[in-house]
Amino acid sequence: MLAVKRLGIGAGLAMLGLALVGLAPATAAHGAAAPSQQDSQYLQAIHQANLAEIATGNLARQNGTNKQVQDLGSQFVMDHAQLDKQVQSTASSTGVTLPDSPTPDQQAVLSQLQGTSGAAFDTQWISAELTAHLKNIQATQTELAQGSDPAVKKVAQAALPKLQMHFDELLQLARKLGVPVPANPSVGPTPNPSAPSPGRSSGSPSPRGSSTQSGPGATLSPNPGIS
Repeated sequence: MLAVKRLGIGAGLAMLGLALVGLAPATAAHGAAAPSQQDSQYLQAIHQANLAEIATGNLARQNGTNKQVQDLGSQFVMDHAQLDKQVQSTASSTGVTLPDSPTPDQQAVLSQLQGTSGAAFDTQWISAELTAHLKNIQATQTELAQGSDPAVKKVAQAALPKLQMHFDELLQLARKLGVPVPANPSVGPTPNPSAPSPGRSSGSPSPRGSSTQSGPGATLSPNPGIS
């Protein structure tokens, strides 16, 4: 009789164990929340920005007449390719599908640059890069302020110093060559990504009301975004 009771208890524990095993995957899946719209859109946008920067950087290496333009183009290719590896890894782990090409606006800028040569290329390239990097910085600051996924915010934290450095270098070269620059930009140390109000530090470009040209008639949207 005792043996029968022990057998019954053992069978019950075994069934309970199987039930818990069956629940474990469902519980884990339920706990892995999808990234927010802000996080997903940032990953997609910064990926497209990286694709565009790699393409325009290669153009600068090939078509630039100014040595600093060529050098910046090479640096942008290397930095944005490295950043995009982290973007792709994070998108894969969070289930975000990335676009496979730059935005139509970015492709239009590429087309304009491809049809330009000589000193005019250098001027248009610097102007387009100032606009793109300013927007990239604004969008990255928005992700740091409004994003919720730690992995995506880590991407933004890695991107911001690089983008700020690129912008500062472009700004100095633009002033040297007499290329129009955004209104009232400030040059200084890279802003602290953990600051409570991203975009407000003295080391970042003015996040609103700035404008520059990326081609004939192009203007900068006042809303943060990547293009």
